[in-house]
Amino acid sequence: MKSVKIFSDARIQKIARLLVEHSCKIKKEDTVQINAGIPARPLILEIYRQVILKGAYPRVNIDFKGLNYLYYNNATTEQLKRFPEIAHNEMKKTDAVIYIGAPENRYELATIHPERLAIRSRTVKKISDERMKKRWVIFNYPVGDFAKDSGMSFSTYKNFVFNSCLQDWNALRKKMAKLKKIIDKGKSVRIIGKDTDLSFGIKGRLACIGDGTHNMPDGEVWTAPEENTLNGHITFTFPLIYMGREIKGIKLEFEKGKLKKASAKTNSDALASLVNTDAGASKIGEFGIGCNFKIQKFTKNLLFDEKIGGTVHLALGQAYKECLGKNESAIHIDLIKDLRKNSGGGKIYIDNRLIQKNGAFLI
Repeated sequence: MKSVKIFSDARIQKIARLLVEHSCKIKKEDTVQINAGIPARPLILEIYRQVILKGAYPRVNIDFKGLNYLYYNNATTEQLKRFPEIAHNEMKKTDAVIYIGAPENRYELATIHPERLAIRSRTVKKISDERMKKRWVIFNYPVGDFAKDSGMSFSTYKNFVFNSCLQDWNALRKKMAKLKKIIDKGKSVRIIGKDTDLSFGIKGRLACIGDGTHNMPDGEVWTAPEENTLNGHITFTFPLIYMGREIKGIKLEFEKGKLKKASAKTNSDALASLVNTDAGASKIGEFGIGCNFKIQKFTKNLLFDEKIGGTVHLALGQAYKECLGKNESAIHIDLIKDLRKNSGGGKIYIDNRLIQKNGAFLI
């Protein structure tokens, strides 16, 4: 069938193809959820077209400004705790899910009490768990809020987004495979940096490679720390943007895997609510190393920022089963530490072997 050009920017077609073919590997007879915001209309249409041409069955769920605010501002506790059976059944019958973040107002939930958000996270965890069994990918469409937060003009930001995604993922995967091999054989990790000295075990855990299968852009290698082995402290370089609230200066202190102290310079109540979401929320479920050197600037967008070449991140909450992690939680919140020289520098050791210094790999 002849290709129909939907959007003037040819990169839209390329991104759609990347999400449909590389990330989700859509095939004939698949049922595909496309969850997106209205500003991403050009990409939604192109993905929809490509899914149909695969002989698959697309289902589009549209989000728009105001819905989430109205819900969280007006829902009773009973409504927040009501499990959405229809959404769960739809997820069970879905083969692949494509999420396209395109917020019209990124901060519309900034005034909602964090506990209300935490209640809902716990309620829908069963759906999140079901989604993890599927083929899925997340992509953030370039919109005004993202560009503004990044400190770039919209045109520059759009180029940044496409450039970080449209690359040779197979070539990057081969480079990351070297790091995975070291982690798979490793027993211990130590991170040293500005106001940071943290160590933990990884014996018996496996590393995973982020090559665009679930995130776009991607470019990280991650594993799951042994739950009761974290000792020391870490101060995260970049703020966490969570449900419209910016939490700056996060510092965590651990002893034998237990979180002894969590502090932040701003919105400390939101951080406290996060770590108290459930029993596993105060534990570290993931240790990741950013490997996408086409991303060098912090943008206040976690999908991009956790992939920055020369950074590491730790996630509070849920561990990935494929890494053989055991921690369970309704949340998975990534926090980023910059180890590059211009941020104070830092080192990563695996089994006392220095594998990265000041953001540059030594392997």
